[in-house]
Amino acid sequence: MEKTKKTVTSRLSYSFGAFGHDMFYATLSTYFIMFVTSHLFDKESGASGARMIGYITLIIMVLRFIELAIDPFIGNTIDNTTTRWGKFKPWVVVGGTVGSIALTLLFTNLGGLNISNPILYLIIFAVLYITMDVFYSFKDIGFWSMIPALSFDSREREKTATFARVGSTIGANIVGVIVMPIVLFFSLNSNNGQGDNRGWFAFALIIGLISWISAIAVGLGTKEIDSDLRKNKEKTSLKDVLHVLTRNDQLMWLSLSYAFYATGIQITNALELYYFTYILGNASQFSILATLNTFIGLLAVLLFPPLAKKFNRRNVFFISIAVLIVGIAVFTMAGNSLLLVLIGAELFFIPQPLVFLVVLMTITDSVEYGQLKFGHRDESLTLSVRPLLDKLGGAISNGVVGITAVWAGMTAGASSHTVTGQGSTIFKIMMFGLPLLLVAIATIVFFKKVTLDEKAHAKIVDQLEKSWGKNFSDSKENARIPVAALKEGEFAYYAPISGDLVPLKDVSDPTFASGSMGEGFAIKPNDGRVYAPFDGIIRTTFSTRHAVGMVSDDGIASLIHIGVGTVNVRGTGFINYFESGQHVKRGDLLIEFWDPAIQKAGFDDTVIAVITNSNSLSHFELVKSSGRVTKDDLILKLTKK
Repeated sequence: MEKTKKTVTSRLSYSFGAFGHDMFYATLSTYFIMFVTSHLFDKESGASGARMIGYITLIIMVLRFIELAIDPFIGNTIDNTTTRWGKFKPWVVVGGTVGSIALTLLFTNLGGLNISNPILYLIIFAVLYITMDVFYSFKDIGFWSMIPALSFDSREREKTATFARVGSTIGANIVGVIVMPIVLFFSLNSNNGQGDNRGWFAFALIIGLISWISAIAVGLGTKEIDSDLRKNKEKTSLKDVLHVLTRNDQLMWLSLSYAFYATGIQITNALELYYFTYILGNASQFSILATLNTFIGLLAVLLFPPLAKKFNRRNVFFISIAVLIVGIAVFTMAGNSLLLVLIGAELFFIPQPLVFLVVLMTITDSVEYGQLKFGHRDESLTLSVRPLLDKLGGAISNGVVGITAVWAGMTAGASSHTVTGQGSTIFKIMMFGLPLLLVAIATIVFFKKVTLDEKAHAKIVDQLEKSWGKNFSDSKENARIPVAALKEGEFAYYAPISGDLVPLKDVSDPTFASGSMGEGFAIKPNDGRVYAPFDGIIRTTFSTRHAVGMVSDDGIASLIHIGVGTVNVRGTGFINYFESGQHVKRGDLLIEFWDPAIQKAGFDDTVIAVITNSNSLSHFELVKSSGRVTKDDLILKLTKK
C-alpha cells in the first residue's frame, strides 16, 4: 500500500513538473517575442524602437544558437553530478528557480533602461537571456532524463511518461487560454484589447511561480533509484552528435526533414496571437483557439496508436501533412471570419502531435538501424537529436517572428485599424507562405529518403537477434559493457520460464531450428514470467522488449527470445525489469509478457533459449529434453575444457 502511494505520488509530481515545464517553454517560445515587439517600447519610440526590436531579436536568435552548441556540455555536467538528492533533481529545482526569476525580469523594461540607456539594456538583456536559457536547458535535460532513473520497470516508465505527456500537453496549451485574460485583468490600460506592460509582467510572474512550484514538486515528490547503472560511462559532445548524424543516413534524412518541418510550424504557431491581435482585432479570442488546442491535442495523442496500427506510421505522416496543408489554406483565406480562422487553425494543429510521435518513434527505431549498420548502439546520442532540432526551429522562428512584426508594422501602438494592406500581405506571406514552403521541403525529403518504417525495423531487430553474441570482441559497445571471457569448467543453465520443453529443431522459426543461432532448447510457456537462467550481465536489450541477450559471469552467451514473429507487436504486452549493463542473479525476474496478446496477434508464443557461443564449448548436455519444467529446473550442463 505504501509503495503504491509513493508510486502515485511520483507519477503525479512528475506530471505536474511537465505541466509547469511546458507552460514555461510555451511562454518563452511564443509569447515573449509578442511582448518584445508589441509592448516593450511605446508608439513614440518610432524608428529607434524598431531598431531595438531588431537588435533584441538578433540577440535572442544568436544566443539560442550558442546555447545549442553548449547543450552537450550541459548534459555531461548533469551526468557527472552526484548528490544525496540524486543526479537530476538538483538541476530541475535549481534550473526551475533561476529560470523563473530570469524570465520574470525579461518581461520588464529593466527600470526604463530600454529608453534611457539602450546599450546597457541590451547588455543586461543578453546576460539575463542566456542565463535563463542555459538554466532552462539544465532543467529540460535533467527533467526528461529522469524517467529511467525513477524505475527499472518498463511498465511503470510508460505510465510515468504517459502522465508526463498529458501534463506537458495541457501545460503547453493552457498558457494560450490564460495569457490574454491575465494580461487584461492586471493591465491599467486595455490598449485595444492588447493590455499593457503591467499586465504582461503579471502574466510572466504567474507563469514563473507555477514553473518554480512544479519544479519543487518534482524535487519533493520523486525519488531517483541509486544504482551503478546511473553512473556516467561516457561523455557526449556536439561533434559526437554530428558524427552519429552523418553516418546514420536514416537519422540524418529524418533530422533534415524534421528541421524544416519544426521551423515551419513554429513560425505559424508563434504568429497566431499576432493574427488575433492585428488581423481579427480581438486578442482575447485567442483563448478560444488555445482551449480547443488543449483538448484536441490530448485527443490526437490518444489517436496515434490506433492510427499507426491501421495505416502504419509513414502513411500517418503523409495524411497528417495533407491535413496540415489544408489547414494552412483555410487559415490563409479566413480573413476576419473567426469561424474559418478556428477551423483552419485546428486543421493545422491536429496533425502536429501525430507528426511529432511519428518522428519520435522513427528516431527511436534508427537506434537499431545504426546498430545493425555499424555494430555500435548510439542510443543516447541518437535520442538527443530531436530536442536539438526543436531548439533550432525555435531559434529560427524567434528571428523570423521579430522581423515579421517590424516589417508588417505590428509593433507598439499598432492595432488592426493601423496595419496597412501591405503590412497584412507581408504578415500572411511570413505566417503561411514561408511555413508552407518549409513543410513542403520536409515532406519531399521524408518521402524520398526516409524508408525506415515498422516492417523495416522488425527485419532489422530480427537480424540483430540472429547476429547477437557472435563477435563480442569486435563490438565497440562491449567496451562500455564489459563481459567475461568464456572460462574453462562446467556450467549450469536453468529454465528461464515455466512450461513444457520443446526440442529446438521443432520450433517454427527456421533460423533457430537449424541451430545457426547456437544450440539450445525451447519451452511452451504456461505463464508469462521470464527469469535469469544464471548469474550474469544484461548485454543486449531490444526496444521491442521481446528478447534479451545475456552473458554469464563465466562467459556463457545466451539469447532468450519470447515467441516467433513477436518483434512485430512492437513491445505491446511486454514489460522489462532490467537495463543494459545490469548485473542479475539467477532467478531474478527479467521480463513479463501477456500471453493472450501474443496469441491474439496470431504469433507463436514459444520461448526459445540458445547458447550463441555454443561452438566454443567442448560439451553441451541437455539434462532434460521433455516434460514440464519450472525456473528451478536445471536444463543444460555446459563444459569448456
